[in-house]
Amino acid sequence: MRLIVGISGASGVILGYHMLKALKQIPGMEVHVIVTEGAAKTFEHETDLTVDAVTAAADVVHHNSNMAAAISSGSFKTDGMIIIPCSMKTVSGIAAGFATNLLLRAADVCIKEGRKVVIVPREMPMSRIHLGNIKQAADSGCVVVPPLLTFYNSANSIEKQIHHIIGKILMQFGLDYVEFVGWEGAE
Repeated sequence: MRLIVGISGASGVILGYHMLKALKQIPGMEVHVIVTEGAAKTFEHETDLTVDAVTAAADVVHHNSNMAAAISSGSFKTDGMIIIPCSMKTVSGIAAGFATNLLLRAADVCIKEGRKVVIVPREMPMSRIHLGNIKQAADSGCVVVPPLLTFYNSANSIEKQIHHIIGKILMQFGLDYVEFVGWEGAE
């Protein structure tokens, strides 16, 4: 399986790091990553991680300005893309088909080729513009997985909350995540 992970400049870049770590644990998974310039700055503000440390979990690292990268073409086969976190700027670019950088072009390619694109929008509260752009992205085929809190699975730490979000995203690609605790039902 081959997936693209885009990490945009929204708050919550640590989610992208955890996604890369989770994908690295899946046998046979090839991961291509794009870290936007905004994401690099957000890593500096929100974490102690360097971009090199983050991207070390990927098989291929693409520069966001490289519009000639393999993932910019539909003839380069992938199983889809995850954008985590997905800034409102990125959502608006996806919604409008405004592919001005590699992250947006890769999403555009996946959408046009009928490949799954999962976006993890990070903003709160959301304006009507944000909601309209998210709806347009969903209407274009994107799956929207906001990083919302869970309570039914005793996720009583940030780490457990992140595991839940990663698990929900990976389910979209038919993948299991060992750290995910799903609903077991109730009497």
